[in-house]
Amino acid sequence: MPDVRATVRLQFHRDFTFDDAIPLVAYFSELGISHIYSSPILKARAGSQHGYDVVDPTQVNPELGGEEALERLVAELRRYDMGLIVDIVSNHMAVGKDDNPWWLDALKWGAKSRYAKFFDIQWNSPDPALKGQLLVPFLRTNYGDVLAAGEITVHFNEDTGEFYARHFDHYFPLSPASYSHILYNSPDPVLQAFAQPFAALETSADGWQAAPTLHQQLRETARQPEQRASIAAVLALYRITPNNAETSDQPEPAITDSDGTQSTDNLDRLHHLLELQYYRLASWRTAADDINWRRFFDVNELGGLRVERQQVFEAIHARIFELIERGIIDGLRIDHVDGLANPRAYCRKLRRRLDRLVLERPTELKKGHLPLYAEKILADGEQLARDWMLDGTTGYEFMNQVSLLQHDPKGAFQLYDLWSRVSGRAGTFEEEVKEARRLVLSSNLAGDVETVAQGLLSIARLDIRTRDLTLSALRRALIELVVHFPVYRTYVTVCGRTASDQIEFFNRALAGAKTTLAEADWPLLEHLDRWLGGEPLHELPPGATRDLRRKVLARFQQLTSPAAAKAVEDTACYRSAVLLSRNDVGFDPQHFSAPPAQFHARNGERARSFPHNLLTTATHDHKRGEDTRARLAVISERSVWFSEKVANWQTAARSLRTELPDGIAPSPGDELILYQTLLGCWPPQLEADDEAAMEAFLTRVLRWQEKALREAKLRSHWSAPNAEYEAACTRFVTDLLTSVDRVELCEDICAAAHTIAPAGVLNSLSQTLLRMTCPGVPDLYQGTEFWDFSLVDPDNRQPVDFFCRRTALAQVERTAPADLVQHWPDGRLKQWLISRTLSTRKQYPALFSAGDYQALTVEGEQADHVLAFTREHKDNCLLVVIPRLTTSLLDDTGLPLIPAAAWGDTQVLLPSQLSGRIFTHSLLSNARCQAPSGRLPVAQLLDGFPVHLSIARSTTSLQPNQSTFKTPTPGELHDECS
Repeated sequence: MPDVRATVRLQFHRDFTFDDAIPLVAYFSELGISHIYSSPILKARAGSQHGYDVVDPTQVNPELGGEEALERLVAELRRYDMGLIVDIVSNHMAVGKDDNPWWLDALKWGAKSRYAKFFDIQWNSPDPALKGQLLVPFLRTNYGDVLAAGEITVHFNEDTGEFYARHFDHYFPLSPASYSHILYNSPDPVLQAFAQPFAALETSADGWQAAPTLHQQLRETARQPEQRASIAAVLALYRITPNNAETSDQPEPAITDSDGTQSTDNLDRLHHLLELQYYRLASWRTAADDINWRRFFDVNELGGLRVERQQVFEAIHARIFELIERGIIDGLRIDHVDGLANPRAYCRKLRRRLDRLVLERPTELKKGHLPLYAEKILADGEQLARDWMLDGTTGYEFMNQVSLLQHDPKGAFQLYDLWSRVSGRAGTFEEEVKEARRLVLSSNLAGDVETVAQGLLSIARLDIRTRDLTLSALRRALIELVVHFPVYRTYVTVCGRTASDQIEFFNRALAGAKTTLAEADWPLLEHLDRWLGGEPLHELPPGATRDLRRKVLARFQQLTSPAAAKAVEDTACYRSAVLLSRNDVGFDPQHFSAPPAQFHARNGERARSFPHNLLTTATHDHKRGEDTRARLAVISERSVWFSEKVANWQTAARSLRTELPDGIAPSPGDELILYQTLLGCWPPQLEADDEAAMEAFLTRVLRWQEKALREAKLRSHWSAPNAEYEAACTRFVTDLLTSVDRVELCEDICAAAHTIAPAGVLNSLSQTLLRMTCPGVPDLYQGTEFWDFSLVDPDNRQPVDFFCRRTALAQVERTAPADLVQHWPDGRLKQWLISRTLSTRKQYPALFSAGDYQALTVEGEQADHVLAFTREHKDNCLLVVIPRLTTSLLDDTGLPLIPAAAWGDTQVLLPSQLSGRIFTHSLLSNARCQAPSGRLPVAQLLDGFPVHLSIARSTTSLQPNQSTFKTPTPGELHDECS
């Protein structure tokens, strides 16, 4: 099996299983893919569309076909010499409901559970109401209201001999010791006899071992008709209807439980029973403030795992390790590595384990390297640490680098002015982020903030010099520190902040906090600096103080990451829209563009440090598809034109807006965001008068709009949807796209989208070629070999028509490139480029994996519109030339092809060692070129096809100052490319 050459990301779920992927393997192989890069494969919550909500890591997901189907898929991959890379979820599991046995055991036994320390639970909460209990925030509303409504019911499982409570689809096992309070109330002496043995489990050191025997005995007893009826009768004492929840004038006789508690009605009895559990049921809204366990971001049904514990590490990876050892899995991708307590230690441990597992694999696979990637968002100026022993990231930073390259800095001021003038939000994106951070820290993540603040208070109380620091003061300083954090998190070891960039980032956060904190609070920052990594842990004596510092430091680092994600990706990116193509996962919209020199520098760094890093421009998490972003970037070149269009559309749409008590709907900012979205994702073949296609398009846009409005948290919110505002926005979009009274407006938007489409396609083809030729491993997101004009999920996770793509690939080799350019809207042009380039990667693997990277100088009147580089390895050299910022160069044919005359005297300069080399341009057309003078005219390089890719294999001597382009014969073509 080869090294990873190119991957295709597949999203598996019950409607797209392992068996569904088997017929596609031949197609992926023909396309040039070496590895399927799979979404998580372990058992997830029933119906999961993504697999990140794992409920049982010990088995392959049966909804995907289980282990047998996985083996069939891998067998098919091996037929084509291909491999499988799998996404793993180490940070969290799905909790709640009735499908996670580890979570249910923790609910049943509390801190005595075998899995109590698997989850990141604060069993000794400073809240006395949660002493030894776990907050379970899954009720639809307040506990008392849910109880009175009879929505919590108690049941007996006749198959297991266990009692449990249920609230809709949430399952809450009762602690076995609390069974005594049920059984004691039974009129049946046989059942009453079980009360004392179950009660004794409370004080038993090994109660969880004795309980199964009692459950079995109770199960056998309950099979008798008399006892079954008695259990039904006693459970009726805990059944509540709205009628019996009311206090009556004639209260029922009191019933005394085994602990002497008297209950006078069903509600009292049920409440008393629930209070005896190792958990406290609560409204889902309490989680933000009172949560005493770590979640994935602010998702109540995803509980954080303590993978830093050896027992947990082994348990959650056991099946994955087994599949690697058997030769089923060939590489791993770590999801959300920043959520872990110690990412560096985890990655290093995993790397060492993979290296040992290689030796245990089948003979033919023992020599292969098992790649290890991590989903890591790198902020501006941040680099992945090499000592993590990773092959690289999943490529968000590359997606950002390409985006920056394709934005014209000349449009930044005009577009910023347009946004601030129309929306009324005049602040920078950085200011939006700070405002959003304060919002999420005081709402969604308030409980996490409180956990860290309480920890800091505990540290302060251990030193007489800081014992007078108050919780409120520490909380204030902590919040401002996180608000100004420039990266997702730091990675402090026992030696402190050893990396220079980590020291710089923390210092920037401290300096920023001083600008918003009162000067009287500045000394607090000095303490936080020392406690949160400034003072190395190894300098402290072993004991309670060091352990406390370590725990608080870990929780702090696990707080800054979700704070950044929720504030930047899930709030600010929906509040600020200078240009939406700069608002995506892993991007920093504060930076509008970057010059080619910076792009070249980043590629050089990657070639030296992480030559096998994944390169992506589309993912299952992106907010806009790769071709949507590429088209929107064109607006940066036509900012004046766009501003005029917006003004016209706003005027034409005036009567479509609705006046609401809280303002006009949609708001001017939301309306401007909508216009950008329509321009970016407008399907190439959609015309304004195509009613059926327009209805389908409208459905997609409305689904996006609901999410955009709620994520922005300005006029609506996921936790409190503004139905009136959302309905008005829905009417606006619907009328805009389908009303017969607004045909001219819709047609003008359609025409505007078609106007910028050719330049957008050029951007798309350029980023496609860059992804496949720059240092790293190209990753293709499912289906994006055709145009990807998707929006945020679930739009970017829709079913893929692979039959259409397979059919197209089978025919495209017989199609002339000129015809593909002519019919670019059907997407075959992009697929053909991918196929031809990946075929070249397969033919020259070392050139792409180990070839050095050299930026080439471009001279001439259009030099700013060209980017060129070479990759060299031994006798082989790859030449890549792409256009950029092309709107001023295109003609009015509507084709994504720049006329040769537009390039004028623009030339690519080759280094001296490449002068005289023959570059066979047969990869994308039938031309080849040679430049003994070291100069290649761009007009000839890009004549007939939008981008250029060629290979030089040997040196040929020509007369000085001679440059030739000619079409080779079929025999010459074979010789040059063989």
